[in-house]
Amino acid sequence: MFRIEIIPYTLRFKQPAGTSRGVYHEHRIWYVLLRDVEDPSHVGIGECAPLPDLSCDYSDRYAETLSDYCRLTEQEQQINTELLREHSSILFGLETAMLHYRQRSWQLWDTPFSRGETGITINGLIWMGEFREMMQQIEAKLEKGFGCIKLKIGAIDFEKELALLRFIRSHYSAREVELRVDANGAFAPEEALEKLHRLAELKIHSIEQPIRAGQWDEMSRLCGSSPLSIALDEELIGIHNFTEKRALLDAIRPQYIILKPSLHGGISGCNEWVALANELEIGWWVTSALESNIGLNSIAQWCATLDTPVPQGLGTGSLYYNNLPLPLEIRGDCLWFNPSGTFPDKPLQEYEPYHD
Repeated sequence: MFRIEIIPYTLRFKQPAGTSRGVYHEHRIWYVLLRDVEDPSHVGIGECAPLPDLSCDYSDRYAETLSDYCRLTEQEQQINTELLREHSSILFGLETAMLHYRQRSWQLWDTPFSRGETGITINGLIWMGEFREMMQQIEAKLEKGFGCIKLKIGAIDFEKELALLRFIRSHYSAREVELRVDANGAFAPEEALEKLHRLAELKIHSIEQPIRAGQWDEMSRLCGSSPLSIALDEELIGIHNFTEKRALLDAIRPQYIILKPSLHGGISGCNEWVALANELEIGWWVTSALESNIGLNSIAQWCATLDTPVPQGLGTGSLYYNNLPLPLEIRGDCLWFNPSGTFPDKPLQEYEPYHD
């Protein structure tokens, strides 16, 4: 029998993280800790990391809602997945805490990745910022040997963003470096196709969410006429049951979908998206959503069970001053897990948030 403790935590970014929705300086999260009543050393830790302007389950009462579902999970001694479908970040935290609790290990599945034998290829993420800042990020990623670069676009002038992409293409062909861009819905529908044609001239692999979510007819039209592949991201948020998921993919027919367990229904919800995508011959990859190392480890461990060869979006573990210690490290363009590395060695409450 287990009880659940809830531990609030504030992650502090090393550098402001720019998106089309604004700039993040900190990220408020909650750890859920399952503790065995008879053996207090037997624990399972999960992370609930909603994004206030993005997660469908975030509200001013998030902490109270989390507490209510944790008490229910205590009472039932199991996770009510159906009840939690609409609360992706809470479901993800409880699912992964339960996995940790049952496995009694940070190796949540037995894979070559969890054994430290292979890494997961990831993209190098370039955050939005001033032209010079983004250029410095690009040069640093290329020097480290990343074969896939992803740029968040839509915050600065489109011509300057094209110039950044041209810089990469002037040094590296599409065979040498794969380029992905993420517009976070920044393009207006009437201008999107023209911009996609200009991006295609630079042999861009794909663009995530070119127009804002909820415009199924417009997105379907773009996916059918775009000269480069389109990946859905925010479009998947708030689509909870299997029938709705199939309806969305049938209506839009994207080339790819991007899966983020904290946003897209936890591990169980993302497994449904994977099954549908495979059935409909739609490509996909997995991305973290600004979780700390606790959540990132869970996502990476799950991703490693899916045996997907394309670069994943799992390189956000180094963003924070006060991330918790887990043996995740980037070597070249791969994320690795070291089962003999450093793990949390004291109560989570004692890892104080970073202060300037």
